[in-house]
Amino acid sequence: MSTQTAVIRLGIAVAAAATLATTASPALADDSTTVNGANNNPPVYKGRVVAKSGLHLRDAPTRGSRIVRTEPYNAIVPIFCKTGGDNVEGNHLWYLLTDGTWAWGSAKYINNIGAAPRWC
Repeated sequence: MSTQTAVIRLGIAVAAAATLATTASPALADDSTTVNGANNNPPVYKGRVVAKSGLHLRDAPTRGSRIVRTEPYNAIVPIFCKTGGDNVEGNHLWYLLTDGTWAWGSAKYINNIGAAPRWC
């Protein structure tokens, strides 16, 4: 495993643990939780799958990583954050999707709905 892949997987594990902690405790997941008047919950971003044959979602932001599942064309997907990864037809960005299974999809095949996702 390359160092980049190891660092990315560590980042995924940290993000997953943080999300699990907030969903496991209603007090932590409350949108009204603030520090100095600021909401501490990260925003939820959305995108639409534009790959005509569906989009393979992977366990790392690389073209050679294991396929976790496939999202159909036109599906709306929740996006946690974006990072750099393998270049897919001129686009090196990958989105970490968060709908129960943490998986990476190439941003080449996901159009943003609203604001672009934050960096991981």
